Amino acid sequence: MIGILAGMGPKSTSPFLDKVINYCQKLYGASHDIDYPQMMIYSCPTPFYVDRPIDHDEMKKAIIDGAVKLEKTGADFISLPCNTAHAYFEDIQQALSIPLLHIIEETVKELPDSAQKVAVLGTDSTIQSCIYQKGLKAGGHEFIHEKHWQREVNQLIAAIKQPNHVHKTQDIWRELYLEISKRADLIISACTDLNTVLDHFHGDIPIIDSSDCLAKSTVSTYLAYQNEPFNKGCM
Repeated sequence: MIGILAGMGPKSTSPFLDKVINYCQKLYGASHDIDYPQMMIYSCPTPFYVDRPIDHDEMKKAIIDGAVKLEKTGADFISLPCNTAHAYFEDIQQALSIPLLHIIEETVKELPDSAQKVAVLGTDSTIQSCIYQKGLKAGGHEFIHEKHWQREVNQLIAAIKQPNHVHKTQDIWRELYLEISKRADLIISACTDLNTVLDHFHGDIPIIDSSDCLAKSTVSTYLAYQNEPFNKGCM
């Protein structure tokens, strides 16, 4: 059984589940209801506020509590479709006895060698944690970033969380994209909230969605469990 620790933010849960279902269709041809995996989805409320610093102790505690609850339901492994939460990856994994997939590692695997300069769009905490900087460097890519880009990303994330955000978010995104596209070979969307805007956008340089990379890995991992006859998971 797949465990999905979601809800960070709340609007990102159903789009991630849609991506997992789509990869079931792409990777092994799921078509009938019975073809899809057992999944336990836990929407985990966390103390995240766009307009104030994160209380890392409280944030980590909330995520670990959610992961442990999810493991107790019988999940064989967990996907955590929140980039910011991966700043606590080691602590979360240590609290579990089942594997936790790593969204940054799965994203970097999907980058083409030609993408030398990579811009990452995420929360302040994701950027400040350096989890993408380290992952990109290990993969042979250059991380590029500007402070004023981050201010616009913060505005974009805050606007997405509000009702009737479409026109405002589109205006913010177009301006930001035009500037980044002059500097970068590729953009990583490293905040699941951003997918509300970026999933429907087509530009001159590619945009890699980290949650899409994680969804692909989630289904691939599920298939690997299916091929292990003595595994305790869903057969």
